[in-house]
Amino acid sequence: MSKLKELQHELSQRIMFIDGAMGTMIQKYDLTESDFRGERFKDYDKSDLRNNNDLLTLTQPQIIKEIHKQFLNAGADIIETNTFNANPFSMADYKLEDLVYELNLESAKLARQAVEEVYLTDNSRQRYVAGALGPTSQTATLSPDVNDPGFRKVSFDDLKYGYIEQLKGLLDGNVDIILIETVFDTLNCKAAIAAVSEIFNERNIELPVMISGTIVDQSGRTLSGQTVEAFYISVAHCPNLLSVGLNCALGSSQMRPHIHDLSNISDRFTSLYPNAGLPNEFGGYDESPEYMAEQIETYAKANYVNIVGGCCGTTPEHINAIYNKVKDYKPRVIG
Repeated sequence: MSKLKELQHELSQRIMFIDGAMGTMIQKYDLTESDFRGERFKDYDKSDLRNNNDLLTLTQPQIIKEIHKQFLNAGADIIETNTFNANPFSMADYKLEDLVYELNLESAKLARQAVEEVYLTDNSRQRYVAGALGPTSQTATLSPDVNDPGFRKVSFDDLKYGYIEQLKGLLDGNVDIILIETVFDTLNCKAAIAAVSEIFNERNIELPVMISGTIVDQSGRTLSGQTVEAFYISVAHCPNLLSVGLNCALGSSQMRPHIHDLSNISDRFTSLYPNAGLPNEFGGYDESPEYMAEQIETYAKANYVNIVGGCCGTTPEHINAIYNKVKDYKPRVIG
């Protein structure tokens, strides 16, 4: 059975759970510049490396694997590779574009190791590795220069080829799913879809693809101006599309109207992994595991969701609370 059919069957039987915030967990380790550099980059002189979380796959792999295992043990069925910024555009901030393939390859391998190690202690269900493609630090739709609205810092083809480089590493590292996430600009997402289509055809493979957009405020629109319905229609052509959902930006209670709208129009499975509230004045997130779990339970009761989890501010405690509240609810039925 292909991974796509396997997951389609699984999602028709139960709600599945995706992990929480890698960045939030990394912050708990209070890592220094030296920690981020590790031995390999101790003499690197082109940039500071602190807060390059993706680089920790190479310099502190034990920490990344430990975080993966915490989320798996909390109830996650799907863990995301530590590759949210492992693309040429985001890595350019650190002048490390040449590491894109390696970062994705090793991140996928590390997540796979975590899944296999947890399976040895609990083989009650299969877990999956999702290769994460973040939105990049660029936008293909909007100009970064208010005085020159026609200017674009990056082209569609630039983005596509950047995503192809990322995908090569993820696929060689044996991911189960491709996750195009935190989409604020649908044109960026379309470049990722084009990259997925091209490399799937080139390699003659068919992995399931998840797409997750982000609503920037209560208007219910992405940064590039689309409503949830318009976003869904824009990406529904993606090959092997398993799910379309929403993540990030808003807290769990603020997601209700948007996941309601999506669940009403989508003929794919729906995913939802919100932030643990809106950022407070210190940049933190205040929703407790119990509160967040109660909100997501209401969406499960209303038959809005097939995959749930957490984004910024969410910890294994959040995922475990969500898991315990939601695991016995029936999944949303497509139709």
